[in-house]
Amino acid sequence: MNSPTLSPPPSSSLALRFSLSFALVGLIWLTGLAGHFTPWLEWPALFVYVAGSLGLVLFLGRTGTGRQEIWLAGGNAGRSLYWGTLAGAVLFIMDITNTILYYKSGGAPMVEMERLLAHRSLLYLFPILILAEEFLWRGVMFSSLIEKGVNPHLTVLLTTILYALNHFAVAPVGMRERALMAMMAVPIGVLGGYLVLKTRNVWGSVIVHMITMVSMVLDIFVIPQLLFNP
Repeated sequence: MNSPTLSPPPSSSLALRFSLSFALVGLIWLTGLAGHFTPWLEWPALFVYVAGSLGLVLFLGRTGTGRQEIWLAGGNAGRSLYWGTLAGAVLFIMDITNTILYYKSGGAPMVEMERLLAHRSLLYLFPILILAEEFLWRGVMFSSLIEKGVNPHLTVLLTTILYALNHFAVAPVGMRERALMAMMAVPIGVLGGYLVLKTRNVWGSVIVHMITMVSMVLDIFVIPQLLFNP
């Protein structure tokens, strides 16, 4: 009689999730640093970021239990989506207001980002990028830190800082625009972090991120036209 297949013990699964998430971030940053001094710039790092994050989630979430462990399933999904929509709406209003004030005070438009998104058609890949980001930072890494007993507020702070700094490793634009994107990432990381902390479900943070990306598209393509070409 064959013995039943047993799932790995939680400690083994936790150690794997923790080590793989941080190993992937290290690989992304090393690839970005190396690429910066080549004609390919940060494009290889961006590919590793998206493909690695999605691949990691497909590997870890191949079972129902695995998806619950990385907070893609389970938890309080309804509450997560509800508060994610409200938080996203607040960030949307704040971002549009700040962008208008930024441009009126003499801030320069994000020309390089506009060129990348429009001329390379990367705008249509934003939803995939958002899923990859949220699954890595607020899913795999965040859940593993919490399960390891790291202080919840420290977990929010750490994942937010790493997420913001990651924009310097994967964005093939100038440092000024990378810094602007890193600044935009901070409220997403904080609000998204507390959402997943309270609900144990990543989808509310995905909603926050999606709404914020809509405001970012308006920041780049619409608001400058309205202000500078009335």
